[in-house]
Amino acid sequence: MICLLLFWEFAKIGLVCVGGGYASMPLIEDAVVHTYHWLTLSEFIDIFTISQMTPGPIGINAATFAGMKVAGLPGSIAATLGFVTPSFILCLTVARFFFRYGNIGAIQGVLNGLRPAVVALICAAGLSFVALSLFDSETFPASCAAMREAFDPKSALILALALTAARRKINVIHILLASGVLGVALGMM
Repeated sequence: MICLLLFWEFAKIGLVCVGGGYASMPLIEDAVVHTYHWLTLSEFIDIFTISQMTPGPIGINAATFAGMKVAGLPGSIAATLGFVTPSFILCLTVARFFFRYGNIGAIQGVLNGLRPAVVALICAAGLSFVALSLFDSETFPASCAAMREAFDPKSALILALALTAARRKINVIHILLASGVLGVALGMM
């Protein structure tokens, strides 16, 4: 029964995740962390990190890893198929429609309207990750005093260096490896 639920939840995510894998992260987070409590936010962040380091699309990787954590190999297969099936069907349908009618102004208007929403979804996931990384909390502390108390300067250093490296177009794998080494060197075990 859990595999059917995994398939269904990831199929719903795959159906509405416009904008690629990064845009699916808040949807996956909501399902696996907040709705079903299959994972903690910390475990989800770990899955997100591993999904970036492994080959393949990040959303599919996250579905695969989350399914594995929840129900082993059958859960992994169910979550992955759930995530991919609607996207596959939609992609075939949209591709056919777009190549036939893509130059219509209304279609371009819809696409232009979706872009900011996709950016908002990615930013929302990013802010949750920043809060967890810097303050070990799903949300930012409510006051400046609480913020100072919970702030992790070692994580802030790694975040700043990784962000700088990413803006300079350094390979993601190199950034992740260097961040892991720096985490060990700073004693963040």
